[in-house]
Amino acid sequence: MTAELNSILSLEVPLIVEVAQRRMALAEAVNLVHGAIIEFPQASDGELRVLVNNKVVGAGTAVKVGENFGVRISRVGDVAARVQAMGS
Repeated sequence: MTAELNSILSLEVPLIVEVAQRRMALAEAVNLVHGAIIEFPQASDGELRVLVNNKVVGAGTAVKVGENFGVRISRVGDVAARVQAMGS
């Protein structure tokens, strides 16, 4: 590998695992209080989207790693799509 490629591959990018998503009226969001519960239409054991720079690059399922939360990757996009997501 060239030094340039090694330099690019060592860059850190934001990785997001999306547990769920829901739209709500602004009035509802403003009225949220400590202890409020927001229900999501997704099953708790469903597939999670994995995003880089807010672009989907794969999916996985939640796993427990010791006392921490992790994601077991079950699907990834092709290399070109992943590189494009990281570059924009």
